[in-house]
Amino acid sequence: MTWRLMLCAVLLSTGCVVPPTERGEETPSATVTTTTPSTPPKPTASPGPTASSTPSAKPRAESTARKRLRGLTVRPRPRPASNYSRREFGSGWSDTDGNGCNQRDDVLLRDALPGSTKVQRQGRCAHDVLAGTWLDPYNGKRVALDNLKDLRQAQAIQIDHVVPLAEAWVSGASKWPAQRRRQFANDLLSLLAADGPTNASKGAGDPAAWRPKKRFQCRYAIRWINVKHRWNLTVDPSEVAALEDMLDTCSRR
Repeated sequence: MTWRLMLCAVLLSTGCVVPPTERGEETPSATVTTTTPSTPPKPTASPGPTASSTPSAKPRAESTARKRLRGLTVRPRPRPASNYSRREFGSGWSDTDGNGCNQRDDVLLRDALPGSTKVQRQGRCAHDVLAGTWLDPYNGKRVALDNLKDLRQAQAIQIDHVVPLAEAWVSGASKWPAQRRRQFANDLLSLLAADGPTNASKGAGDPAAWRPKKRFQCRYAIRWINVKHRWNLTVDPSEVAALEDMLDTCSRR
């Protein structure tokens, strides 16, 4: 018996407590705290609802998307437009939010895995993205690149218009003024960083012509509907049917 136990026997009324190690109990391990390296502030997406990753928000996002889908104007499925040109939506990427960086760099920074990007200042842009790691939003493929100044690597991660510009053109954008089309082409809600080959396979297809892997269809449908709602674009019956089918996957996850 140690001296502490002998003392407790004598001074029991004092409430003496035997240390855990002397009662044969395991001493709790120390808590190790890790910190994540700080990263530059990420650009904020344009206003508008997006699908949340939290379980409580998923039903709300799905419900809102279904309501918005019902509110879109339905018109017959259009034929491919013979008068469409990418130039109708402006030439290249623009700095439409005035932060000094064009929308490509904004999206690359926003969509990269946290802490994975390497950036530099270029002119007024504080986050010209040089390297990083991305997860393709349509198939989950991991794309890790160390030199986006290399053309081949730059082509490996592309900025996808969720609602393709050609689709927007036949859904109402052909009647817009040039400035509105330029704003649409650079709207952060409409843009996602995607794997190059996946983006190429998607092309100008709408949900009736192209779908991502099933586990990504819920988020894809919600984003597509939110873009069309935000810009007051029309839908066709086969597009609506495909979107409703993909929204059904939300409740199965």
